[in-house]
Amino acid sequence: MTIKTSAPKGRLLAIGGHEQRQTNKTEASDIDQSADFILERFVQELPAKKTVVVIPTASEEPAEAAQEYIEVFTALGIESVEVLNVQTREQTKAPEALDMINRADGILFTGGDQLRLTATFGGTALLKRITERYQQEPIVIAGTSAGAAAMSTPMIYQGRNDAGMLKDEIHITTGLQFLRDVAIDTHFVARGRIVRMAQIIATNPGCIGLGLEEDTAVFVTKGRELEVLGNGLVVLVDGHDCSGNTIAAIKPGEVFSIRDLRVHLLAKGECYSLPE
Repeated sequence: MTIKTSAPKGRLLAIGGHEQRQTNKTEASDIDQSADFILERFVQELPAKKTVVVIPTASEEPAEAAQEYIEVFTALGIESVEVLNVQTREQTKAPEALDMINRADGILFTGGDQLRLTATFGGTALLKRITERYQQEPIVIAGTSAGAAAMSTPMIYQGRNDAGMLKDEIHITTGLQFLRDVAIDTHFVARGRIVRMAQIIATNPGCIGLGLEEDTAVFVTKGRELEVLGNGLVVLVDGHDCSGNTIAAIKPGEVFSIRDLRVHLLAKGECYSLPE
């Protein structure tokens, strides 16, 4: 029996990293005048332009990471850009942290290390509140690089770019679970991550692989409707109809095989519906 749940009212913006942060294209001659400014779309989709909360927990230099987005969002007309710089699970319990989440029109998770996000927020009342707002209200939740990778379940958190062909070189855990049965990988084309994504799909062909190139994003509505934004490619890897793979039969460190993967390369303006 299939149990259907209502579609979330919130929207997601998953960015592959290194997104353009120049708000005035005339200030820099090397910026393509036709380039798609992803963060501007984030602001356009907010239910109000009052408050954006930046969460730099994933970054090794959270203050510096947050400051860049403060400047961008201020230039884009946001009245208040607040920083929720929680570095410990204890800090997630602070009343002011919950207050900040409750008044946010949009939330952005910066890049860094996605394990910092799951280890800090996983199972907390603060993450539960973010998830409730995503399910029940038209809030926009964005993540870039590690912040995007953490949105999905399963979440890729370790694995060399050149070792994806070897069993057990890629590690996964539970992400923040805004998108289920989707594995997000970032910097996808630049770092040659198609093979490591294929290994994730081999371990669970019911999962969709979503590879985001730099300065490229997907805007997600209703929990499953994807629109491609930005200036590169989104690579979707679908293993639902794969005819077989060797991942369970081989030993750790051996090369795996998988047959009949479906791969879609999508540019700006393309849309895709995740399987229900």
